[in-house]
Amino acid sequence: MKEKKPIHTFHMSEIADMESDQLIPIIPGDEEDDTTYVHGAELELPLLPIRNTVLFPGVVIPITVGRQKSVRLVKKAYKGDKTIGVIAQKNAQSDEPEEKDLYRVGTIAKILKLLVLPDGNTTIIIQGRSKFELVDIIKETPYMVAKVTVQKDKFPSKSSKETKALVSSLKEAASKILKLNPEIPQEAQVALDNISNPSFLMYFLSSNINADVKDKQALLELTNGKERATRLLEHMLKEIQMLELKQEIQSKVHSDIDQQQRDYFLRQQMKVLQDELGIEGPDQEIESLKLKAQKKKWPDVVKKHFDKEILKVSRINPASAEYPILINYCELLVDLPWSDQTVDNFDLDKAQKILDKDHYGLEKVKERIIEYLAVLKLKQNLRGPILCLYGPPGVGKTSLGRSIAQALNRKYVRMSLGGVRDEAEIRGHRKTYVGAMPGRILQNLKKVGSSNPVFILDEIDKTGSDFRGDPSSALLEVLDPEQNSTFVDNYLELEYDLSKILFIATANSLDTIHPALRDRMEIIEVNGYTLEEKMEIAKKHLIPKQRKDHGLSAKDVSFDKTGLQAVVEGFTRESGVRSLERQIGSIIRNVAKSVAMEKEYQKKITPARVEEILGTPVFDKEMYQDNETAGVVTGLAWTSSGGEILFIESSLYKGKGKLILSGQLGDVMKESATAALSFLKTFAEELKLDYKLFDDYDLHVHVPAGAVPKDGPSAGITILTSLASVFTQRKVKANLAMTGEITLTGRVLPVGGIKEKLLAARRAGMKELIFCSKNKKDVEEIDERYRSNLKIHFVDHAREVLDIALLKTKVDNPIKFNQN
Repeated sequence: MKEKKPIHTFHMSEIADMESDQLIPIIPGDEEDDTTYVHGAELELPLLPIRNTVLFPGVVIPITVGRQKSVRLVKKAYKGDKTIGVIAQKNAQSDEPEEKDLYRVGTIAKILKLLVLPDGNTTIIIQGRSKFELVDIIKETPYMVAKVTVQKDKFPSKSSKETKALVSSLKEAASKILKLNPEIPQEAQVALDNISNPSFLMYFLSSNINADVKDKQALLELTNGKERATRLLEHMLKEIQMLELKQEIQSKVHSDIDQQQRDYFLRQQMKVLQDELGIEGPDQEIESLKLKAQKKKWPDVVKKHFDKEILKVSRINPASAEYPILINYCELLVDLPWSDQTVDNFDLDKAQKILDKDHYGLEKVKERIIEYLAVLKLKQNLRGPILCLYGPPGVGKTSLGRSIAQALNRKYVRMSLGGVRDEAEIRGHRKTYVGAMPGRILQNLKKVGSSNPVFILDEIDKTGSDFRGDPSSALLEVLDPEQNSTFVDNYLELEYDLSKILFIATANSLDTIHPALRDRMEIIEVNGYTLEEKMEIAKKHLIPKQRKDHGLSAKDVSFDKTGLQAVVEGFTRESGVRSLERQIGSIIRNVAKSVAMEKEYQKKITPARVEEILGTPVFDKEMYQDNETAGVVTGLAWTSSGGEILFIESSLYKGKGKLILSGQLGDVMKESATAALSFLKTFAEELKLDYKLFDDYDLHVHVPAGAVPKDGPSAGITILTSLASVFTQRKVKANLAMTGEITLTGRVLPVGGIKEKLLAARRAGMKELIFCSKNKKDVEEIDERYRSNLKIHFVDHAREVLDIALLKTKVDNPIKFNQN
């Protein structure tokens, strides 16, 4: 075959043997030498593994040989018949390839030229002749020699329509690639036009497409020419799509640059027009910030930082994305009240009057607040514990904070923490983030314009935590008097002094507050209101407020004492007064309707009128019924909305001694039931119980209202009394309620929420109560008028509970236990 003169191709490919990664141009030959090799012929050839490229029949390529084995091979072959086998490596990183590292199909090649370069490397120019399939490696030293079988491809006739269509499609795709890729020399189109052999055209294009070695090897291994042409066309169309996309992106970028230049000139013109018309532009905005900064009283560190930032703003193009971010940051620096604060009014008599006017009752709470203000007056700083007002909803925790702000003549800020799960709500975002803003602490200070407000952190027990951080932990620095003088917001990036702020937190439950956060606060318990207190609050605050809100006066409507009591007892059961205010509002709306329609109506609200407007009472004053059933005992429970009474019911039936618990009990109540049963078994002899009862009967303990989850360490002695009653079939003393935890040895432990529980028992008509003796101090703190008609027993041991609670008489129709 006549050797063709090398020409430039339209693609550059990475071609190297084992140690070479140089970029070398592909140089095509003409076509496969079909006269030399016969399909199926077996040959022994020196085998040269190459990496990062695939040699196709008819194609001429240069290869730089670096490894000693490869150098020996090509030199010996060049002195002989110049024929070698070239095969691609599967793993280009392998420096000592074995048979398993090589593909099974390669190309027989002729060494056209051997060159030794000045740097010592050896370069050979080879031309592919025919494909072969690797049969076996005969030897590996001094170089690899392999036994191979010659392969020939099957391709339709040149004159067939299908062949002509494939050739035309391939040439069109190649021409399109040439037009889209400016890096390819134009001479490549001439070379493409001169190729007439379909088989060589495919080899030539396969060698030059922008594809991985794996894809090129797959093209080489195909023996069906039609299938290879189809696969090759797919690769070329993908490359066309990539080139078109690249061209489109470059065109857009160029267009964007042109647009930016156009915007710059337009902005310069707009600036001149703004100056002429007196409209404030970016420069005026910067000057305005500088004037505000001159009037600010702030630390030198902040002043230097502001000067640095405003200088940076003045150097930036107003059209850039960074400009509004820096402007907003400088505005925050100027608007924050660094040293602006109100003058405190420490008239404690006035403060006492304001608290008494705004809040009825809560004497202990108000006394503690006045003490706090007295220390603040003497000390002139707030380096002390943060107040946390803790109690059920609707008792006036948040409004207490507003009253304190009014008494001190300070600004008032309220920040609700309910449901806050993002730490950035407290600490702010980094300025680098899109949509970054300071934390809500600084936002509120900027809004109120004072550095020493009364700051209410509402619902501090309802913060959560997730992948965005833990707000409770972020509050540690805010509420620690030792740290909050140097509070750093992520957005501000400067220390801000929060120590002048009077922080007051509110919470409904202490269990969900972070322990370290709780340690930084002084807990002031705000208990629920009694019936009498609710009536006074309604007369002094709620009724006048609702009358005013509904456009009525005192002459339009008034409440009878019994009527107001009917609303409190029959339609509300809560610690606070929110529900009471809603019910009063409903009554006054009904009156307002009659006034507006000019109808006759009853101005005095009596119990009958209450029932006419609000309907049948929702709550029954007397919840307790009787003590005729064994195993039914009244317990006392604390909830976030105040105290409630609940019943513990126990029943026995023939079985195998199983204990069944129901009523959605939590783990603590389940353990209380288990402990009570164990105590009962231990002291069965004292209670004159037959031990066989525990084995022959199943015990079921149930707490009614099964849809309501219940838990807590307050039901121990109640469950024990219920079990003792059902096993002995003795009656429980009438109108008796109890609360307290029990141990296995029978000790009664103190519990919390005593005031709420006592008030709940009083509402339900209980006459006697049982508490742990250690709760005596809690009972004594309750106003005498609320406990004067209650007989309260203080106990230390479970035996005392049973002696008080169980009567000697048995219930009617007691269970007749089978003693066999």
